[in-house]
Amino acid sequence: MTVTVIAGAQWGDEGKGKVTDYFTLKSDAVIRVQGGNNAGHTVVIDDEKYELHLVPSGILHEEKPAMIGDGVVINPAVITGEIKNLKSRGISCANLKISPRAHVVMPYHVALDEMREVRPGKFHIGTTKRGIGPVYADKAARFGIRVGDLLDRGEFELKLRHALTEKNVLLREVYGNPGCDPMRIMGEYLEYARELAPYVIDPLPIVRDILQKGGNLLAEGAQGTLLDIDHGTYPYVTSSHPIAAGACLGTGISPRAIDRVVGIVKAYLTRVGEGPFPTELTDEMGEDIREKGGEFGTTTGRPRRVGWLDLVLLNYVNQINGFDDIVLTKLDVLDDLDEIKVCVAYNFKGDRIKFPPGDLGRIGECEPVYQSLPGWNAPIGEIANYNDLPENARKYIEFISKTANVPISHIACGKKRRQMIPVE
Repeated sequence: MTVTVIAGAQWGDEGKGKVTDYFTLKSDAVIRVQGGNNAGHTVVIDDEKYELHLVPSGILHEEKPAMIGDGVVINPAVITGEIKNLKSRGISCANLKISPRAHVVMPYHVALDEMREVRPGKFHIGTTKRGIGPVYADKAARFGIRVGDLLDRGEFELKLRHALTEKNVLLREVYGNPGCDPMRIMGEYLEYARELAPYVIDPLPIVRDILQKGGNLLAEGAQGTLLDIDHGTYPYVTSSHPIAAGACLGTGISPRAIDRVVGIVKAYLTRVGEGPFPTELTDEMGEDIREKGGEFGTTTGRPRRVGWLDLVLLNYVNQINGFDDIVLTKLDVLDDLDEIKVCVAYNFKGDRIKFPPGDLGRIGECEPVYQSLPGWNAPIGEIANYNDLPENARKYIEFISKTANVPISHIACGKKRRQMIPVE
């Protein structure tokens, strides 16, 4: 029996979709643990590209349960659209299971998110405007609507009208928005409920059965540790827990059941939206890496901010998650560089530090201290064996592993499923 958690080690967009798809090969089931359709996972199989936002990446292994846990927030329009799209491409969703305890993104959540994002200056977070923050806020305030509620018309109508007594006042009086029509929402969401009903199955008994039989379960997270609501660069964070511990919160799996935590680390660094980014490249180098890496958001299409790998932050992230090993992704994007820089320390208020300030939001006041490593100037996308990588590529990998004090188990050097190199 093993439970493996896949956790992003940066600001998201590390390539978790590809890694989850790869690790699902040796798993009996996969469960998505948190986040909503503000995140996107891209998986390429042969020449087919699949962009998923709510359906777990494990769905591409059709014979295995692909489950959505309690910690996920679900926009019914998005997930029903994904299911239809997958079916049209010949992918069965018969093994998709959605927790009845997952919360639902409502139209007023999206409206509130959009209204709040027009705020100028330091109050502008740079969210995807998908309503994710407001739905998690309602969840914490015990004011939310859950998937199970959609299947009970009377309960759904009661909770919807109760919610709108507050939300419509807020939208109209504070934001000048016309508000939401309860009857229109009822009609729309009851249709979604009809479509989703076959998939609403409590995942906990399935998880329990797999573990009792000695099976292997994969927990799939969204976003990355530096976006964690408590441990990230607050307030420029998401509204859930993308850390390894979030797998327990979002699924009901005991912490004692987790055997392995795999950190997903991109060979350089990116983030979307506002917030501090000490190693950000705003020059031609950053633009080149962005273009070669295809660093544009799966969900929004926004260009991602690009920078050098930051080992100060990686050490911090490792302390929070306790990585057993790392998968290093997108190494091939650096193929053409003569020199690669890595941040190994910060200068902060006259001191050199190798761990970020207690208030992570203050890393914007830190000056990165770089160590330069030679590039390898050779394509690596078709290499299958670690020892066949160029010497300087191996030195770069080994430098990261030694400095972070975590073994690197796999190298992803391309978008396709087969472009994964085990490190012997």
